[in-house]
Amino acid sequence: MIAHVLGARPNFVKAAPVIAALSDRRRRGGGPEHEQRVIHTGQHYDERMSEVFFRELGLPEPDVNLGVGSGSHAAQTAAIMIALEKEFIERSPELVIVYGDVNSTIAAALVAAKLHIPVAHVEAGLRSFDMTMPEEVNRRLVDQLSDLLFVTSPEAIGHLAAEGVDVGRVHFVGNPMIDTLLSHIDSFDTEAVRAAHGLPARYIVATLHRPANVDDPEVAAGLVKRLHEIADLADIVMPVHPRGRKVLTEAGLDDHPRVTLLEPLGYVDFIAAVRGAVAVVTDSGGVQEETTILGVPCLTVRPNTERPITITHGTNRLVTAEGLVAAVEQALVSVTGEREVPPLWDGMAGPRIARVVEERLDG
Repeated sequence: MIAHVLGARPNFVKAAPVIAALSDRRRRGGGPEHEQRVIHTGQHYDERMSEVFFRELGLPEPDVNLGVGSGSHAAQTAAIMIALEKEFIERSPELVIVYGDVNSTIAAALVAAKLHIPVAHVEAGLRSFDMTMPEEVNRRLVDQLSDLLFVTSPEAIGHLAAEGVDVGRVHFVGNPMIDTLLSHIDSFDTEAVRAAHGLPARYIVATLHRPANVDDPEVAAGLVKRLHEIADLADIVMPVHPRGRKVLTEAGLDDHPRVTLLEPLGYVDFIAAVRGAVAVVTDSGGVQEETTILGVPCLTVRPNTERPITITHGTNRLVTAEGLVAAVEQALVSVTGEREVPPLWDGMAGPRIARVVEERLDG
């Protein structure tokens, strides 16, 4: 039995094509499918941030929802570990597949490793080299614990080799998040989203949730000031992530008449909104990848990125808060030219991952 551990929105988007490919082995000319079990940790407990993705992405309903909810990093990770240990002991999976870099990912890898259950990490080898980011800590530790490491871009192989990971365990498969985007491309109806939420014809999408941007009220207030300056240039549409909602609204985020705050959107509606935007302001990792494929200018308010291929092959650009307004001004007048799509971002990462997993379990 294969156990997929999912906890946050990006996990669901990455897992969907892997689960589908593993369920489709016979059609691919293989033997019987391996049993799969989907474990939702409940790390994201807002319905719009989790359960809606199971419906939209065609994922099976989770076999179990641990319902851990929010909390400090230590409290949340510990709660997930306790619940997963019980689950793994009772069900004895042959392989645990984890996704990305959230607390659910490191918790599952730790529990599985101590129970001597092999771990596969989807999206291994990404590095920001910024150890102040909780996600960077999670990435590094999970990769050291994993038996199979699936990477989305070539530079990740070098990062893992430099850290002493046996490259024989590393597999360059492409990006399953892009599988999901490409398979739903006809569903991203910008006009329908614009009508449903009363969006203007020309708008910028903004998403901000990283601790470095939203935890400190002074930093958040500075960002809000710059977002207001951007709103003088073009309307801003911002689905407000649960993390940072309070500090951003207290800083007056919605005081500008051309800033529209929305509740978190489902996957299809969010990507449809991004697809129709003239630019995106974000600190999200996944959005950097999605805008790369959609051809939408992306301004990432961070000093670094674990996804540099979105800069070399995509539309992404790192900006400081101080340089954000000027960068938006430039993006609004620039024309996005032809871009080289990152290698293997072709919608077939799920089947590649499935083949490696099946070979491992069959062997």
